[in-house]
Amino acid sequence: MKNVSKISPAVIKRLPRYRRFLTDLQKKSVERVSSGKLSELMGYTASQIRQDLNNFGGFGQQGYGYNVKALGEEIDGILGLGSHYRIIIVGVGNLGRAVANYTYFYKSEFEIKAMFDIAPSVIGTEINGITVLDADALPAYLGDHDTDIGIITTNRGSAQHVADIMVAGGVRGIWNFAPTDLKVPESIALQAVHLSDSLHELVYYINNPGDPCDPE
Repeated sequence: MKNVSKISPAVIKRLPRYRRFLTDLQKKSVERVSSGKLSELMGYTASQIRQDLNNFGGFGQQGYGYNVKALGEEIDGILGLGSHYRIIIVGVGNLGRAVANYTYFYKSEFEIKAMFDIAPSVIGTEINGITVLDADALPAYLGDHDTDIGIITTNRGSAQHVADIMVAGGVRGIWNFAPTDLKVPESIALQAVHLSDSLHELVYYINNPGDPCDPE
């Protein structure tokens, strides 16, 4: 496998989608797939698919295609899946609960270890067996527990403060759902999910049907 440290973020963004389609093919007992067939399924050109995958080494053979199971495993390795990631969630409103319930289905790899909120009515309640703690306890918790991923589902005004505490507490990556852009050191992995941005893009394409729409 090639060094992935200089791979374009656009390529990395497409890898989970490759993985998803390969998983679907495996469920259908498909053993091999060509870049042309993947092109039909995914909407990317065959050339783009080959170029993306060649960033990480030669996974296919001309006239032979890709081994579906092996390629899926290679992408898992590139993404870092198969390891165990410890997660905390700060902000346990409707969105926080939805994210917690979603993540629960992947608990073999992504385990929620603690949840935090500031609302007295929420503190002490349980979600999937996890007791919600007072947000004031967050710094002490991080001081005592190694944490890989911090999920922020607070309001806009609290998000940066929470992110600062997470960074100081050694969190390796932040998944931000708060409607604001966060500032974190370059050493911290940051992914932002701006639901309003996605909705506004959808509205644009509804009103401009001639423009090509990225399915992702």
